[in-house]
Amino acid sequence: MGTPETPVIPAAKITIDPAFVVGPVRRKTFGAFVEHLGRCVYTGIFEPDHPKADEDGFRSDVLELTKELGVSTVRYPGGNFVSGYRWEDGVGPLDQRPARLDLAWHSTDPNLVGVDEFARWSEKAGVEPMMAVNLGTRGTQEALDILEYCNIKGGTALSEQRKANGALEPHNIKMWCLGNEMDGFWQIGHKKAGEYARVAAETARAMRMVNPDLELVACGSSAPTMPTFGEWERVVLTETYELVDLISAHQYFEDFGDLQEHLSAGHRMEAFIKDLVSHIDHVKSATKSEKQVNISFDEWNVWHISRDESKAPTGADWPVAPVLLEDRYTVADAVVVGDLLITLLRNTDRVHSASLAQLVNVIAPIMTEPGGRSWKQTTFHPFALTSRHASGTVLNLAVESPQLDSEKTSGFTSLSAVATFDAEAKEAVVFAVNRSATDALTLDAAVASLSPTGIIEAVTYTNKDPYWQATADDSTSVLPSENVSVKLDGGRLTAELPAVSWSMIRLQLP
Repeated sequence: MGTPETPVIPAAKITIDPAFVVGPVRRKTFGAFVEHLGRCVYTGIFEPDHPKADEDGFRSDVLELTKELGVSTVRYPGGNFVSGYRWEDGVGPLDQRPARLDLAWHSTDPNLVGVDEFARWSEKAGVEPMMAVNLGTRGTQEALDILEYCNIKGGTALSEQRKANGALEPHNIKMWCLGNEMDGFWQIGHKKAGEYARVAAETARAMRMVNPDLELVACGSSAPTMPTFGEWERVVLTETYELVDLISAHQYFEDFGDLQEHLSAGHRMEAFIKDLVSHIDHVKSATKSEKQVNISFDEWNVWHISRDESKAPTGADWPVAPVLLEDRYTVADAVVVGDLLITLLRNTDRVHSASLAQLVNVIAPIMTEPGGRSWKQTTFHPFALTSRHASGTVLNLAVESPQLDSEKTSGFTSLSAVATFDAEAKEAVVFAVNRSATDALTLDAAVASLSPTGIIEAVTYTNKDPYWQATADDSTSVLPSENVSVKLDGGRLTAELPAVSWSMIRLQLP
C-alpha cells in the first residue's frame, strides 16, 4: 500500500505475440485530405508568389513537410466543396478559368488549382491521389467525364483535351469517392438514402465500364451521431454492395473543456467502427454476398467546430481563401490524434483506408503564413512517427488496464495500445497512449515471444501543460523526447507513461 510520499502508480499489462495477427499495416491508413476550403489550397499548398514556390507555384516547404509527415494518399477536392464543383472550370489556360462561388464555405474559388495541378502536386509529394466526384448538383455523366479526362490515354475528346492542357500521360487515378456526406442537410444536393443509393449505383456501374479495377467508396452517414446512421448504410449498401469496395466513415472530436472526456475519443471511435462493421456485414448476410466491403475512414481529426474560427463568411462577403477552420492544436489534441491512429491500426482488418482531415492550415498538422513561414502543429508528431515506423503486420494484444470514466463516457481503458511486427525489418513497435488526465501509468509488456534483443528507440510526447500550443515562433520547445524509464529485461518490457501522453517504443528483433 502506498503512502502520500510514494503513491501507487496504476499499472497496465499487455502481451505481445507475433502469432496473433489482426491484419497488415496498410499504407493507406496514413492518408490526408486537401479540400478547397479556407487556406488549404491557396497559400497552403499553392502560392506562386511565395519565395519558396517552385516552377508550378507549389510551396516547396509544404511539399517537404508533407513528405516528412509520411502521407500516403490525399483525398481531393472535398469535402463539402465537391457537392457543387464543376471540375472542367479547373483545367486549361489559367487566364481562361472562371472564378466561381463556393456555396459550401461561402467563398470564391478562382480555379487556379484543378485536377491537373493536383495530379502534379501529388507526384511531387509522393502521394496517391484520391478523387471525389460531385453527386450533389451533378451525376453519372459528369463523373464519367472526369474519369475519361484523368485516366484514358488518348484518342477521345476529353483525353485529348488533357493532353492539350499539358498532361500527356493519363493521371491513372484509382481511388474515387462517390460524392460526400450526402445525408447531411448542409450538403448542396442533399439526398435521401434511396435517392443517393440509386445515383451512386448507376455511377459506380458506369465508371467500372470504363475501368473495372477502380477502388470505389460509397458515402456512409456523415457522423455516428446523425439520425440517419445505420439505416443510411443499410439502404445505400443494399443498392451498391457488389459495385463498391469501401464505405466512408467520418468522425471529429472536440475538447469542450472536459479533458478526461476529450481523451476518451479513441474509445468512441472504436465503438463507431464496430457499429459500422455490423451494418456492413448485415447487408452482406442479407444479400448473401461473398464479397467483403470495408471502411474508408476518410475524414477524422480533432476539430473544435463550435469555436469562432470555424464560422464561415456570410452575406455579401465571398472572399478567396479566407482564414477558416484554423484550429491551433494542444499537446492533449496531439495525444488524441495519436490514439485515433492507434485505433485505426487496431482495426486494420476492416479499416482499409483513412484520411486525416486536413493537411494544411485547415484543422491541419501543417500551418503556413501567406508569403512567410511554415511550421508543425503538435498533431504532426504522432502522425509522422506512426507513419514512419508502423510496418509489417498489426498484432492483436491481450490487454489488462485500469478503467476510466468521464462526465459523458464511462468504462474505457486508461491504456490504448497497438503493436506492429515486421520480420523483414527485424523490428516490433509498440504505440501507447495513457488516456488518464491526471495519473501516470506503468506499462508492463510480456514480449518473450518476440525474443527482442534491445530497444532501438523509446520516445514520449507529453508536457506538464497539456494545453501548450505550437506557434510559428515556437514549434520546437515541446517535442517527442526520450523516455528513460523504458527498460527491457529478458521477456519483459516496462515503461512509465505520464498522464496525457503518447509513446512509441521500437524493439530490435533477432
